[in-house]
Amino acid sequence: MSRIAAFGEVMMRLETPGYQTLAQSGSLAYSFSGTGVNVVSALARFGHETYLASTLPDNPLGDAALAYLRKLGIQTPFVNRGGRYVGMYFLEHGFGIRPSKVTYTDRLGSSFNTVPHPPEDWTRIASTVDAVHFCGITLAMNELARTQIKQLAREVKQRGGTVIFDCNYRPSLWGEGGYALATPHYREMLELADIVFMNERDAMLTLGMPSSGVDRMAQLQELIPQVAQTYRIGTIAGTHREVNSDNTHTLTGYLYRDGAFTFAEPATFAVYDRVGAGDAYASGIIHTVLRGDAPQYAVDYATAAAVLAHTVHGDTPMATEADVIQAMTRTAGDVQR
Repeated sequence: MSRIAAFGEVMMRLETPGYQTLAQSGSLAYSFSGTGVNVVSALARFGHETYLASTLPDNPLGDAALAYLRKLGIQTPFVNRGGRYVGMYFLEHGFGIRPSKVTYTDRLGSSFNTVPHPPEDWTRIASTVDAVHFCGITLAMNELARTQIKQLAREVKQRGGTVIFDCNYRPSLWGEGGYALATPHYREMLELADIVFMNERDAMLTLGMPSSGVDRMAQLQELIPQVAQTYRIGTIAGTHREVNSDNTHTLTGYLYRDGAFTFAEPATFAVYDRVGAGDAYASGIIHTVLRGDAPQYAVDYATAAAVLAHTVHGDTPMATEADVIQAMTRTAGDVQR
C-alpha cells in the first residue's frame, strides 16, 4: 500500500436536522470534513498510510478537529497550528425538487488561509509520502493558499512523487468572473499533475477549450483526450450524474488512461447524504490506479465507492474495501447477522 497525503482545509460542517431549512431549524449538529479529509480518510480504510497537511487554530476548536482526524485514521504530523478560526459551512439537506444547499462562512479568515506553513514542511511532506492530493477549492481561497499548494506540488513532482489534482471548481468561491481568474492557476496545477479529476465542463469553462460535441458525453470524449495530451496527464477520471424524477440519482463513472476511455455501468440509487460522494469516487480511483488495477476494475470500484458514500450520513466515506467489493455486485443485501 502507498503513503498518501492531502493538502487542504479542515472545515466544520454545521447541518440542520432532517430536511429542515436554516430558517426553520433551532439546532445544528457539527462535524469536521473537507475534500482532503474525506479522500485520505477513505484511503486509510482501504489500507493506505495517510496524512493531512493543513493548519488548525491552537485552541479547543482546533484540538477537537485534530482528534476527529485521528479518529478517522489520518496521521497528523503535518498539521500546522496557529490562527484562531476554522472555516465553516452550513448544510441544508434538499428533498425532491429542492436541492441541498451549502452556505460557506469564515473561509478567508480561517487558520488554513491566514497562517503559512514553515518552508521546510514541503520537503518533509514530499520526502515522506508517495503521493499528495490537491483540490481546486484551495486555489479559490487567496494568494497564500495558491502559493502554498503550488509550492508543495512542485516539491512532490521534483522528488518523483505522484501529484493528484481534483479540479473541483466552486462558482460561489471564485465569484464574478471566476473562470477567467481560475484559468492560469488550473493550468499550472495540470502541468504538475499525474492523476486528475475533471469533466468536460472543467475543460470548456475553466480551461476555455471549445467543443463541437452536441451533448455532455460527446464533449467529454472530445475534450478529455486533448487535456491529457496537452498537459501530459496519465490518468483523468470523473463522473456524470443525473437526478431522476423519482428522487433517485444515476451515476456513470469514467476513466481515461493509456489513450482510451473506460466507463462503469450506470448505477441508479437512492440518496441519503449527497455531500462527499465525489471524494469517495476519487479515493476509489486513487486506490486502484496506484495499486495497478485494470481500468475496468478501477472505474467499477470507484463508482461502487461513490454509491456507498450516498448511503451514510456525513461527508466522510465510511466503506471498507470489503464493503466496496460487495457493492460492486449491485445487489441490495438483507440484514447481516
